[in-house]
Amino acid sequence: MGLLTEGTALSWEETKAQADHVRRHGIKQFLAQYKKLAERQKDILYWGDEVEYQLVKFDHKQKKTYLSLRGTEVLSQLRKKGKEKPETAASTSWHVEYAEYMVEGTPGAPYGGLIAHFNVVEANMALRRKEIAAELEKDEVPLSETVYPLLGVGEFTMPPAKTSPKEGVSRSLFFPDDAITQSHPRFKTLTRNIRDRRKEKVAINIPIYKDVNTPSPFVEDLSIYGDDGSSAGAALPDHIYMDAMGFGMGNSCLQVTFQACNLDEAKTLYDQLAGMCPIMLALSASSPIYRGYLSDIDTRWPVIAASVDDRTREERGLEPLKENRFRIHKSRYDSIDSYISPLGKCYNDIDLTIDEELCKQLIDGGVDELLARHIAHLFIRDPVSLFSEKIHQDDDNDTDHFENIQSTNWQTMRFKPPPPKSNIGWRVEFRPMEAQFTDFENAAFTVFIVLLTRVILSYKLNLIIPISKVDENMKTAFKRDAVLNDKFYFRKDVTTGTKKSNYLK
Repeated sequence: MGLLTEGTALSWEETKAQADHVRRHGIKQFLAQYKKLAERQKDILYWGDEVEYQLVKFDHKQKKTYLSLRGTEVLSQLRKKGKEKPETAASTSWHVEYAEYMVEGTPGAPYGGLIAHFNVVEANMALRRKEIAAELEKDEVPLSETVYPLLGVGEFTMPPAKTSPKEGVSRSLFFPDDAITQSHPRFKTLTRNIRDRRKEKVAINIPIYKDVNTPSPFVEDLSIYGDDGSSAGAALPDHIYMDAMGFGMGNSCLQVTFQACNLDEAKTLYDQLAGMCPIMLALSASSPIYRGYLSDIDTRWPVIAASVDDRTREERGLEPLKENRFRIHKSRYDSIDSYISPLGKCYNDIDLTIDEELCKQLIDGGVDELLARHIAHLFIRDPVSLFSEKIHQDDDNDTDHFENIQSTNWQTMRFKPPPPKSNIGWRVEFRPMEAQFTDFENAAFTVFIVLLTRVILSYKLNLIIPISKVDENMKTAFKRDAVLNDKFYFRKDVTTGTKKSNYLK
């Protein structure tokens, strides 16, 4: 999950004091790498998937389930076996995730472009599941589910963990801090600093599904959970209320990253796949239940977007700008706001909030305007996780400050420059899809997206529509049964060039 720097985590006030430093040096670091690698050519297709598993404990006698807080222990054992048996590490790789009940698995090495590589994806996913299962206790299973339906309901963890509404990093009525990963300070730091930057707890309100037995209006008495009145003020009638980052980042998803042959191809794939994000979100939708209630949506996206929304009231447009620099229209976790390839330029039809000074610095450094505006838009955000040992860096060889901002902009697509001192090329990450219960389904979605990139490039297809229509499609994708009942904007002729009107619903 993003940049995992070790060290002493800073508070929000300490991080805020270094925010300009991080942004300035992050841009310098990007420019240093860009100048070295912009002309890099002839990289071949490498790609891989990420599947996030949740460890679930079954109490068959009581007919109950719990989330098992053994992620750190299980991850340690998986990595230990990988070192002891190099042949295992060649097939699977294991990574820490936000919640203590989660483990992320990827292929041990990237796949290539041969048909044989596509044929082993499902088998590799099955191997990952088998390796996790081997480290679990009796009645524990690794589930690739997007949302645990009882997340935040009573004592939902094993061992039981208590909430602490008055103290701690979440201060949640429902989600205990002990459910956040204990093995790395990044996750608790993000949770605390997002809440402190926002100056209040995050407020997640998801419409409840109404049937004949649903009270109308549906309003919960939050005082029974220890609410001091602040949560009751943030909760909306007829909505399921949640109040912590864990309700979003404690969910699982399926992501695919692929390497382009050069910078231009990476830009092309970033733009061409952006319009597919809402459609694939709707196709993979698998999360209709939150905090034990059936909701009127079936995707995680609006939940996770609200769970990491660190914008202040000024930035959300609720108060005039005084302390903050920008009115920001979206959460840090949302759909992309601009295209970065020449073909996509005329489809950038929404206002893009950017840091003008940093944008000029990028253009003066040789970055084209579209990419410069994309980076300058990401850098309107503050860092929300910073470590004292990493404040001062070598901008010619380090990229931690750049990745600090880049990796906490959790958008539907991510444009990924090559890391320093590596043979990895320009990459694009496809991020919207929900996790599926079976390896077959996860493999099918993964292989489809990678094959789609080959078709787009081979046949020079154009799937781009105005970015405003992508935003509309995202809102459509959130609707319950959108894949069955709703329509999405899409190009009428995918073989044409840049005719802006060439799309339909």
